[in-house]
Amino acid sequence: MSSDFLQPVILCGGSGTRLWPLSRKSYPKQFLEINSSNNLSLLQQTQKRIESIDQLNDPILICNEEHRFIIAEQMREININPKSIILEPIGRNTAPAIIISALIAAENGNNPTLLVLSSDHEIKDNSKFLESISFGQKSSCENKLVTFGIIPTSPETGYGYIESKSNIYSIDKKGDKIIHFKEKPNLEVAKKYLQDMHHTWNSGMFMFKANTIIEEAKLFFPEILEICKKSLQYGEKDLDFLRLSKNHFEKCPNISIDNAILEKTDKGIVIPLEAGWSDVGSWEKVWENSKKDKNGNFVKGHLISRKNKNCYLRSEDRLLVAIGLEDLIILETNDAILVSKRKHSQELKEVVEILKREEIPQGIYHSKRFRPWGSYTSKASGDGWQVKLITVKPYEKLSLQMHKYRSEHWIIVSGVAKVEINDKVTFLKKNESTFIPIGSKHRLTNPEDKPLELIEVQNGSYLGEDDIIRFEDKYGRSN
Repeated sequence: MSSDFLQPVILCGGSGTRLWPLSRKSYPKQFLEINSSNNLSLLQQTQKRIESIDQLNDPILICNEEHRFIIAEQMREININPKSIILEPIGRNTAPAIIISALIAAENGNNPTLLVLSSDHEIKDNSKFLESISFGQKSSCENKLVTFGIIPTSPETGYGYIESKSNIYSIDKKGDKIIHFKEKPNLEVAKKYLQDMHHTWNSGMFMFKANTIIEEAKLFFPEILEICKKSLQYGEKDLDFLRLSKNHFEKCPNISIDNAILEKTDKGIVIPLEAGWSDVGSWEKVWENSKKDKNGNFVKGHLISRKNKNCYLRSEDRLLVAIGLEDLIILETNDAILVSKRKHSQELKEVVEILKREEIPQGIYHSKRFRPWGSYTSKASGDGWQVKLITVKPYEKLSLQMHKYRSEHWIIVSGVAKVEINDKVTFLKKNESTFIPIGSKHRLTNPEDKPLELIEVQNGSYLGEDDIIRFEDKYGRSN
């Protein structure tokens, strides 16, 4: 790989609690389709918006273990084969993730320009965004560490700020010296930042040469650089993923790249960006950036809307009827409903913390859960029983397994299922079914080139996902 290549690094962490109930820890906002005209998730849009750049390398993606199969599947859907999907054993902010990505990109004597992007941003004017990247690439080739600062449109208290040496409207294409990175201000301070025109919002997007950021890490934070090197050295390949060494990575300080390096170096510059950027940080922001009808309403899903004004109305499952409402967020999923004044939607983060503290499952988990072979969705449950819709991808198979506490009944909805029960093999088609008694060794396989869907009815004294004894598994999972 030539040093002229551009290496995307996409940071896929974050729990997305501010967009509950659509976004949850098990399936946060970067994997959701929000305000997309092409049915792409925010992560997929992040990759697609840079695809026209010349000499673009396949992306490096950084995520936690829980989301690895979601990321792999979403990249597959847009025909992207990542250079690497790095699994962090624990969240440690942006500095370790970026330094590890730079070390990978710099292997074999390479020195590409890193383009560091968050996976959960929205950008309306892609041509201006790409233009700014072009400017940033030129500056990074001069060994500058580029941060993209968003020209503010309001006194926001939810963003960090970057103070530049010059007035942001007088900065040329090469960028301007960074004076300070500043934490999220209160409203009074944010208003001052907006008026003095030396402050931009910190977008969390960066550009620099791989070797430049490594050298600055060696200069300003050598201990984190050494920990990152050992996390890679003692990490291991796991299918298509690179699993970092937990014993080493957990020693990393929990620190952003801004605090670790960028506010200390004299190579840091900010390039102002005015491209319709949003971090999609609340339902209020989602509504603001949505395509609305003549009454200011965003309406999506199975619903009837009458005499509503300036509302965000979205149904994911059941019929939603809304009449005579104003300035509300109403969002329905199959296991939770949100009703909120738009201006109060920022308070969702505290609500989700309450749900977690009280161990209410909807605070963390979606009813739909992703696995390497496909997914399952919990449809209904009661004392000692549960119903799931299972989808198995073409030519994939579940582990050869056994349950101690539950039996299962499978009814095929579409496709063909290869079923193994205690060494007996059968093939089932639509409307056919089978029963798996407690303690039976069994496996489900999709032998065809289209998805297999089936209903699973579980009965037993315990229905937890940890009631699995695995005998064989193509994905290397243990019990």
